[in-house]
Amino acid sequence: MLWATAGVVTLGFLVALEIAARHYGVPGPITNQAREVIFTPKSGPLLYASMALTMVVLTWRQRFIAAGVAIGIDVVFVLVRWALDVKTTEGHFFGNGALWVILGCAVIAVTRRTGRERLLLLKGVGLGLLLVAGRKTGDTWLLITSKTRPTVLDQYVATADQALGNPSWLVGRIVEATGSIGDHVLDYVYVQLAVAAVVVAFYQLRNVAVERRFPGHHLVRTFLVIGLLGPGIYMIFPVVGPIFAYGADGGHWAVADLWPDTPPPIGTPHHMPFNKITPRNCMPSLHTAWATVIFIHSRKGPRILRFAGAFWLIATLGATLGFGYHYGADIIAGVVFAVTIEAALRSLDRGWDRSGIQLVAYGVTVFAALLVSYRFLSMEMAEYPWVFGPLLILATSSVVYGYVRTTRMWDLKAAPVQQPEPQPEFV
Repeated sequence: MLWATAGVVTLGFLVALEIAARHYGVPGPITNQAREVIFTPKSGPLLYASMALTMVVLTWRQRFIAAGVAIGIDVVFVLVRWALDVKTTEGHFFGNGALWVILGCAVIAVTRRTGRERLLLLKGVGLGLLLVAGRKTGDTWLLITSKTRPTVLDQYVATADQALGNPSWLVGRIVEATGSIGDHVLDYVYVQLAVAAVVVAFYQLRNVAVERRFPGHHLVRTFLVIGLLGPGIYMIFPVVGPIFAYGADGGHWAVADLWPDTPPPIGTPHHMPFNKITPRNCMPSLHTAWATVIFIHSRKGPRILRFAGAFWLIATLGATLGFGYHYGADIIAGVVFAVTIEAALRSLDRGWDRSGIQLVAYGVTVFAALLVSYRFLSMEMAEYPWVFGPLLILATSSVVYGYVRTTRMWDLKAAPVQQPEPQPEFV
């Protein structure tokens, strides 16, 4: 019933976004996903990552067969496009095969499986399709933010960011100094964040095929909830980012071409009009939120996975700031946002108690306080950076510390009590 309800809600949400997108004259998430069955996929690696999530319910033999079928289908698509001289101007030349395999698993589940085996395979298919749907709905959400929010709050955030020392301007100059190598590495990390999430999730779900059930809590749940709730904050607090509001990419809509060489001047901030193309997707930084939960979930993996999780978090922070996509204020808000959602989902899985309620309530309070302070105390934050800067860091750190302390207590309570070994009796 829970999975059925989730499926109905998800389908209704996708239909609503499809209608909204059509209202603005562009295809919605359902249309964009359906066209990738035949046409060039926008993200081939994401489709293969989604197929990997679906394959957690398969045996190793079935996984090899599924991977081989996906690659074979992609080879056929590539040869046909080459023969027809189809030009790939955007997206990837591969990925259709992975989507075909996912859909094929759904057909097999309905026609060839029964009972628990059918349900398990459908859960795997749903998990894979949810990751793809999350990407498509995100694209539609970004379009809606640009169309429905004609003014942005960048001047407030940039002014408040003075308390943190304008980190986007600093990191932007560092990335420029690294040249093309640093630029390409950070760009790959930034774009393929979902693939990194699948690697961690695949490790967490590695025993599903053996145990024939999913664990109560895993990375994909948090990843999807962040993507669902985050765009709602965009609608409340629309921000486009330094490279658009203060850089060349903003064109004549920008305050001036200042990023990353000249820090923004301190003045009285106000709502500023902006174009209807650029997404208002900065507050909070969802890339930071996603990278944070990848880091959290990788902590219980092997050393190489822990190293990869730490690297992806650091590199994502470098990319979000260094490419001018986010302010420092967005970053710390994204960390608080991610930790709070992770705490809520863990509490939901283990059962709500006083410690879980307090942790989630505290995280929500700090996150709301950050947004309110950016909007109404930005001038004070810029005038007294040595007061507000440490306060911002302290507030963020307190949420992280509270999460670590509380979850360690939960893990200790959940750990099985070791029985003392029987002592030999001496006569």
